[in-house]
Amino acid sequence: MEKTKHVVLVSGMSGAGKSTAMSILEDMGYHVIENFPIQLLSLLVDMIETSTDPRYSYIALSTSAADFPVFLRTLKGQGIEVRVMFLDAADSVLIHRYKQTRRIHPLLLSNTANTLEEAIAVERQMLSQTNNSSFVTIDTSFTSAHDIKQMIEQYFSKDAAPSFSISFVSFGYKYGVPMDADLMIDVRFLPNPYWEPKLRIFSGNDDNVYHYVMDKPETQEFLKRLLSFLDYSFAQYVKEGKNHFTVAIGCTGGQHRSVAITNFLYDHYKTTYHVYKSHRDEKEWLTHE
Repeated sequence: MEKTKHVVLVSGMSGAGKSTAMSILEDMGYHVIENFPIQLLSLLVDMIETSTDPRYSYIALSTSAADFPVFLRTLKGQGIEVRVMFLDAADSVLIHRYKQTRRIHPLLLSNTANTLEEAIAVERQMLSQTNNSSFVTIDTSFTSAHDIKQMIEQYFSKDAAPSFSISFVSFGYKYGVPMDADLMIDVRFLPNPYWEPKLRIFSGNDDNVYHYVMDKPETQEFLKRLLSFLDYSFAQYVKEGKNHFTVAIGCTGGQHRSVAITNFLYDHYKTTYHVYKSHRDEKEWLTHE
């Protein structure tokens, strides 16, 4: 019996970190192929299907926005297990990265666009036509290299069979919303520990702040309604075959309420699903105070 071949297809916005992601996958044991010519794709598929070399059992393949639909369609039609990593970042972040590195956007090199802003807009439009709920989307706008590595290792471990997993992410609206969120929950209506002088310097990771948020009647009523909604939604996504779902919980600064609610949801669902949690702006808030 032939062993299944596994391919992680990496795409997304130029400047969002595809090269970094490929390096991480290579360290995880994937055979990495970057910017493979689309004209030779059929030869690559034949090689993946027929090769007995163990190096080609797990392949990470990166492709541009323009070529992505063809790569996805061709690979999925060949009995190969394909998972998609879609990397994204806010337009302002992409512009800053290109200006900082002085690199030229691929769509400018191909004369598809005349300015960097136009190139980003055109590329985003290309990718919007193929984005799918089954893709694992990672927003690198405000994510550290360590956190990106951790997420990729969690989602694409060679030892882990694909299954439904959930990421709970806290954030502060003042620093922008996560672009990779499938569901965004605004908890700014809950009582705010920030206005309690003794609690201000702590976060939702500290017991005093956590219990301040969780013990409020408003929080208890909110969680009762939220859990009913999430229980139903998660069960439906499992039936649909979705691999990963990201729930972003936001408050003003990403320090108190969103962190406490994220911790609660992680603890509540960790015995039912594969769950992860992260607090995007907790350190950011402390830095800016």
